[in-house]
Amino acid sequence: MDGARRGSDDLLDEVVRERGRALGAYAYLLTGNTRDAEDLLQDALVKTFVRARSADLGSAEAYLRRVMVTTCIDGARRRDQWVRVRHLLVGRGRDEGHADQVVARRDVQAALDGLTRRQRACVVLRFWDDLTVREIAEQLGVADGTVKRYLSVAVARLSEVLGPIPVDTTDDAPFFSFGGAR
Repeated sequence: MDGARRGSDDLLDEVVRERGRALGAYAYLLTGNTRDAEDLLQDALVKTFVRARSADLGSAEAYLRRVMVTTCIDGARRRDQWVRVRHLLVGRGRDEGHADQVVARRDVQAALDGLTRRQRACVVLRFWDDLTVREIAEQLGVADGTVKRYLSVAVARLSEVLGPIPVDTTDDAPFFSFGGAR
């Protein structure tokens, strides 16, 4: 085995060992079920590491996330059936009981059921990864205005089920705005 291949294999081992759980959770956010999430992560790992790669852990993880988003959207084009997103780690950083978290997850799931695959991808990239509209557009290969439209429709649909969502529309600020006026 040559040095580049060995380095790539070592990086793959490190990514799976150190970031595998987080990448699996991210895949679950995109797909909505464990089986599809496992398949998505496996496909992304194969696509990423089929050729020898030399990169650091952070770069490899970022690349894998992008491959997962692209693969997920491409898969949706080929399927008629929409897959539901079920888990968004509702209540991060707050003291909520298990029952409250279960109810909140169900509410979020019901709200996400009405979104298309691209709207879901935009929501995950914007609200989970904290990417700007421009960064999302670059990742998805669409215009900024298209991302804004997807997010606008998605937020409106989410608001119908979840109630009013405080949104900051400036591109560089976090999309959600909590705690009053800025």
